[in-house]
Amino acid sequence: MDIREDIIFVVNPISGTQNKESILEYIESNINRSIYNPRIIRTEYAGHAYDIAKRAVADKVSFVVAIGGDGTINEVGRALVHSDTALGIIPCGSGNGLARHLHIPMDYQKAVQLINNANVRLIDYGKIAGHPFFCTCGVGFDAFVSLKFADSKRRGLITYLENTLKESLHYEPETYEIENSEGTVKYKAFLIACGNASQYGNNAFITPQASLSDGMMDITVLEPFTVLDVPSLSFQLFTKTIDMNSRIKTMKDKKITIHRATEGVFHFDGDPMIGPKDLVVEIVPSALKVICPPKPKRSIYEPHNILQHITDFIEAKPVSSSIAEKHRQLLEMNRTLMKKLVKKNNQQQDD
Repeated sequence: MDIREDIIFVVNPISGTQNKESILEYIESNINRSIYNPRIIRTEYAGHAYDIAKRAVADKVSFVVAIGGDGTINEVGRALVHSDTALGIIPCGSGNGLARHLHIPMDYQKAVQLINNANVRLIDYGKIAGHPFFCTCGVGFDAFVSLKFADSKRRGLITYLENTLKESLHYEPETYEIENSEGTVKYKAFLIACGNASQYGNNAFITPQASLSDGMMDITVLEPFTVLDVPSLSFQLFTKTIDMNSRIKTMKDKKITIHRATEGVFHFDGDPMIGPKDLVVEIVPSALKVICPPKPKRSIYEPHNILQHITDFIEAKPVSSSIAEKHRQLLEMNRTLMKKLVKKNNQQQDD
């Protein structure tokens, strides 16, 4: 009698930023066959990952592992919520927000070894206009950029940053009303981000205090800002301190409704969609099983590389010569802060 657990690896051959064949070969050679009965299925059409995972739930498969980017992980994850089938992740996308929050290794070999350990925990997930999300959702500039990024032929962090920085120079903030458990507040906002997890991906922490297991959603409202604010905002975004910025307003709640003047774009885990004027966003607690490390490990990231790209881009395109000198001083200050961060990060890695 075979007492091994069934495990399905769902791979999107065209998603993410790397070739998947070496990953599949490593799985075939290194998955622990004393505890798993593995099967690999390649997706063939949009929505196929969801269909595969939904069938796995019906067949009482113990684990479904998503190999791909945030879109593939979202597809598989939303098919597994409220079931006994656990989600595994081998991240190879451009953001990998959920994997990073859960401290799942970016190295696929280490991610496979983590799956061999089969440690499972329950996490929350969110819904916006009925669409499940596991990291973040929102309206405003990040949703607008997601729509732009979806049409980009090139993928990856640099493409995303270039789209973000170019579009930010002429994006017009909108006025929103947020209806929460305490009443209704009105904001003119560059973006409103609702976080189940702490980050968009690439260690860009838009809701740095968010937890996947507290039954609450963290909301970040970024009010309108000038180009002079960009160095500090970018630095704080990548160092988990953006909630300390004076342009930021934060709140926590289980459910909110975002009211806006017209229908428009919103995003869930980076996927853009056109939606109604009024968007209900809520958290569903303890509804998804996930394979992850038993204890969170310190996140090691390299914000200096990302910030250097931001700094170089902005420095090349000053908005006005009248602010050039002040702009230069802020950029120099930003470089100094980056050097301190790099030094501190290197010291931590050596400890």
